[in-house]
Amino acid sequence: MSLINDLVQGVVDGVLKDILKKPSSTSKRTRRRKRTTSSNSATLRQIEKLLRPAKKQTSRKRTVRSRSKARRST
Repeated sequence: MSLINDLVQGVVDGVLKDILKKPSSTSKRTRRRKRTTSSNSATLRQIEKLLRPAKKQTSRKRTVRSRSKARRST
């Protein structure tokens, strides 16, 4: 019986040492650097954005609250 106890104790000790040995920050993700765009392409993109026609506003369906407000005010 002491042979089994020694075997189990050895396995448990080994596992505990392995767990305690590992650094706690393994799950942290490394930060990625943002790519810096060259100023030439950035200014070009801004100019293209200004030249683009504005998007038309889409009509929105009236909500129940706004309908009841309109009904109360009249």
